[in-house]
Amino acid sequence: MYKLEEPAYFILLSIIPIVIVVFLLVFWWKKRTQKRFANKILLEKLAPNTSTFKTVLKLLMLILCVFFLVISLINPKMGTKLKTVKREGVDIVFALDVSKSMLAEDIAPNRLEKAKQIIGKVINKLGSDRIGVIIYAGNAFPLLPITTDHAAANMFLQSATPDMVSSQGTAINEALNLAKTYYNNDEQTNRFLVIISDGEDHQEETKQVAENLANEGVKVFTIGVGTENGGPIPIKVNNRLVGYKKDRKGETVITQRKPNILSEIANIGNGNYIDGNRTEQPVNEIAEIIANAEKNEFETKQFSDYKDQFQWFLALALLFLVIDIFLLQKKTKWLTKADLFNEQKKK
Repeated sequence: MYKLEEPAYFILLSIIPIVIVVFLLVFWWKKRTQKRFANKILLEKLAPNTSTFKTVLKLLMLILCVFFLVISLINPKMGTKLKTVKREGVDIVFALDVSKSMLAEDIAPNRLEKAKQIIGKVINKLGSDRIGVIIYAGNAFPLLPITTDHAAANMFLQSATPDMVSSQGTAINEALNLAKTYYNNDEQTNRFLVIISDGEDHQEETKQVAENLANEGVKVFTIGVGTENGGPIPIKVNNRLVGYKKDRKGETVITQRKPNILSEIANIGNGNYIDGNRTEQPVNEIAEIIANAEKNEFETKQFSDYKDQFQWFLALALLFLVIDIFLLQKKTKWLTKADLFNEQKKK
């Protein structure tokens, strides 16, 4: 396992294409100027030891030197062993509704992006708690299992789209059933499930599943996004609006938030319903609930004893720099004898 200490230095690699462009421009300028001064045969007699190959080779050495020097600044670190670490926290699973109705833009930028913002900000406020992410529409899909890697959770979260779930609809019960598999029943941690949706649930058994989950000690909180007035569902191709979803009669479908359904699920699940249209409100409420919850100790494995590896790349950079210094732009006897490009035969 490895990690990069200073990834911001990757920007310095942009020096390499700049050097190449400058070299090509200078090389072109020199050739054009030489042609004006004399013809090719005369130039070879005037400067017989000039080597284009050596010039290109020096450029290659310089590029390799810059490349490995930048990598040494980034300082890759290697984890040498895996150890078990004891941490305290709770288990919290986010169930994100990615049905087509979540693309409605009755709140900016749309319901789905608003939901992602809420989850991302809650994750950033968590401590050593374990988190998992479920996405669902007509069925549920495990996006990320329970983990302490909050950075990975945010990364996977941003990739969530309606296209990731084959069956469309809004079946909250599918997310509830999948959430059961996320918690380790052998560990007595506080367990939370946060459902973020517009509430357009069409499954009658959802309430019963929520009650079963609550009986197993999981507290269910719901966050509603969207407005009661609702909005149309946009159809976009390559991020360009081409129309709005229509029903069988050809009328534009208007999707509305159903807070009553979400509130009822939360009440059955021993949790609360929270209005999600203002980002800070659900973020602060969920973060406060988690912060005040009783923390339980659990074990997790992680790589430790990361060792710096920059010295290897710095050594390579210095090696190529030394080679560049000792490479003259003139032909050398050993290179001429080697006749790498069959120049002697051509003569």
